Amino acid sequence: MSGSVRNDGDGVLIRVWGDAERIDELCLRLVADCPPLARIDSIERMPLADAADSAEFAIIESAATAVHTGIVPDAATCAACAAEVADPTDRRYRYPFTNCTHCGPRLSIVRGIPYDRANTSMSVFPMCAACAAEYADPADRRFHAQPNACPSCGPRVWLADANGKDIDIATLGAQDAVDAASRLLADDRIVAIKGLGGFHLACDATSVEAVGELRRRKRRWAKPLALMARDLGTVRRYCSVSGAEAELLSGPAAPILLLQNAEIADARPLAPGVAPGQSALGFMLPYTPLHRMLLHDWQTPLVMTSGNLSDEPQCIDNADALERLGAIADAVLLHDRDIVNRVDDSVVRHMDGTPRLLRRARGYAPAPLTLPAFLRDAPPVLALGGELKNTICLLQDGQAVLSQYLGDLQDARTAMEYERTVSLYRDLLQHRPRAVAVDLHPNYRASQFGRRLAMDEDLELVEVQHHRAHLAAALADNQWPLEAGPVVGVALDGSGFGDDGSIWGGEWIVGDYRRLDRVACLKRVALPGGTQAILEPWRNLFAQIEADIGWPAFQQLFAGLQLTKRLQARPVQVLSAMIERGVNSPLTTSAGRLFDAVAAAVGVCAERIAYEGQAAIELEALVGDMLPNEGYPFAVVEQDGLPVLDPGPLWRRLFADLADGVAPSQIAARFHIGFADAVAELSADIASTSGLGTVALSGGVFQNRTLFERVTAGLRERGLEVLSHQRVPTNDGGLALGQAAIAAALMLSPSR
Repeated sequence: MSGSVRNDGDGVLIRVWGDAERIDELCLRLVADCPPLARIDSIERMPLADAADSAEFAIIESAATAVHTGIVPDAATCAACAAEVADPTDRRYRYPFTNCTHCGPRLSIVRGIPYDRANTSMSVFPMCAACAAEYADPADRRFHAQPNACPSCGPRVWLADANGKDIDIATLGAQDAVDAASRLLADDRIVAIKGLGGFHLACDATSVEAVGELRRRKRRWAKPLALMARDLGTVRRYCSVSGAEAELLSGPAAPILLLQNAEIADARPLAPGVAPGQSALGFMLPYTPLHRMLLHDWQTPLVMTSGNLSDEPQCIDNADALERLGAIADAVLLHDRDIVNRVDDSVVRHMDGTPRLLRRARGYAPAPLTLPAFLRDAPPVLALGGELKNTICLLQDGQAVLSQYLGDLQDARTAMEYERTVSLYRDLLQHRPRAVAVDLHPNYRASQFGRRLAMDEDLELVEVQHHRAHLAAALADNQWPLEAGPVVGVALDGSGFGDDGSIWGGEWIVGDYRRLDRVACLKRVALPGGTQAILEPWRNLFAQIEADIGWPAFQQLFAGLQLTKRLQARPVQVLSAMIERGVNSPLTTSAGRLFDAVAAAVGVCAERIAYEGQAAIELEALVGDMLPNEGYPFAVVEQDGLPVLDPGPLWRRLFADLADGVAPSQIAARFHIGFADAVAELSADIASTSGLGTVALSGGVFQNRTLFERVTAGLRERGLEVLSHQRVPTNDGGLALGQAAIAAALMLSPSR
């Protein structure tokens, strides 16, 4: 056949002349023989009116046209490149930036579309003759591999001390800078490592001293630390790994995967400070040649946590890293390939037989998400997400581009980076929105930014209530068609601004993308001290006691409990007065705060949490594999015309179990089972009353595997279809997708 192929803003354009059978075969082979990182959403064919101007088939230069395609995510080192890096006879032996068309950096280095070398941070590294020959050879796997490089022409790596002064690696007896860094780690040092999408802080995960010092310097006192192991065999010495989980760890996305702790007897134990209070460990495998080289001689894992101070964004620039990480790291492993876009590690948890993203970043973002067909003609929408775990979403051409995880906008550095990322994505995708979608909350930074943007550019502003956005995200994640009708939605999380100005967080909502009606909720309970109650779980426990039993009666009924004595030592009389007068004690339906209260009752994080969700996470960790047949009871009552799920009945049973010396693990299990069964039963009742057969689950509380799998099983046993998150996080990382879907659906509404 004759013709040509090139990249343009729409994707790949092939012009071909030949007989019909050969063209049909070409289209079939495009799908069947698709390269590992290629993604074909559709093949559109149309006849050519003109005759072929050549008998040859040519690969021609990319065309800069209007952008209707996406950016490919960064991908872990492929087997062929890994073999070259490990082969002493290969010219890329121990070269940390080895890659090909099947692997390597993408989003982290790109400045523009089309994805050509000139539009990346590799543009400053002209290819040598050998690399250029590979790049130009269609038979070579490095054909048009934009980051292609070798030791002669590509980026270099070096080791510096905390002040930025080069370290003489010969003094460490090392063959290169990466080997020298590995030797420092073996000597209990902390090393900052410039990787693919940012810096990591690394240390020996089995060293009590190194892990403790890292936590002290980083000021990260309790949050679990991510681990990187040389290979699957090493991971299996510490965790149970199924076949599906092994495939995920070894795949091109190479995320951090939460795995059940199952340390074998002959494994060198991890330092207790790696994941205190956890039953799961977050493991990943080396996803760049640099990481493979670093871990080559390690039979135990390394801590590989984000290179930042607690709550700050990850460092990506050499000078910034030396300034911000110099007080944490003993040495810094640097390179001179610029990281254009910060990309954190993705986090995945296998639940209900399916991998589910908890943080969508490296390896997944910003691959476009195909939307339900009815949104194909929607005008472009820019959705700006929430305050925590922020992502942004650009909807156009029937697809949604959800950014990588951007972090919590309460941090000033993150907020500045957020606005830069919005501009970057708009420029990359040439996105010209007709509407801006934001959270209803008046004080979220993303919402305030969106309101200013809408005003400055004369765009339509669509304010979307937090939990409706959660449920719309679940619908869009499952490509739920508008014509399929409404569903019952369950949104369980920590907090979101409600229609009435109160704090929602345990909501049942019926509807579709255009209309979502609140039909039930968790019982409203005071949040004494407001934000302080989120940080100090004992306050939520006291509020639950006041709401159900009353503090005076509780002291009489359960005078012998240590819990009672602990609460009596607190300023509970002040809190009681605050609740009674409504002073700094807003009412909330939050499921997250209910988990905090139960955790405080059994002595888990009762005084204070060190990171978001800690009490609930550690409460779930208490639950063993042997779940009880029955959980604590809940009631359904009516308040203000709505069915309300009331946790009141559980508390007397829970306190009685405490008095009887029942183990905290059993109490935690009974709570999880009781709450899950109550959620499933109320959801099924609403579905029956509404004549609906589908329930959608969303919100950060559904990251809890025990709860999620029990609710899902309960709904299926009742004959209901369950929609849940897979492609985007169930937590606030998915909010922007839901905001965009609602805004687009409303703009397409015939009633507008």
